[in-house]
Amino acid sequence: MLAKKTSKNQITLPKAIVADFPDVDYFEVSSVNGHIVLEPVRPNQADQVRDKLEALGVSEQDVEYAIKSARKNS
Repeated sequence: MLAKKTSKNQITLPKAIVADFPDVDYFEVSSVNGHIVLEPVRPNQADQVRDKLEALGVSEQDVEYAIKSARKNS
């Protein structure tokens, strides 16, 4: 498949390729032996937990308080 680099150094990935990575928004880009290599970057489990806590409205201070309370009771 052919992809053209724009004047702003952007490349659009072909649909057939992107379809293989439906849950990926970011790619790590490197150059290996004259080839451009894209590696999918998926959020790690810690990021998913942080996103869930944020969605639930749980702040960093709430977590710190919970940890301190748990340590007092152990």
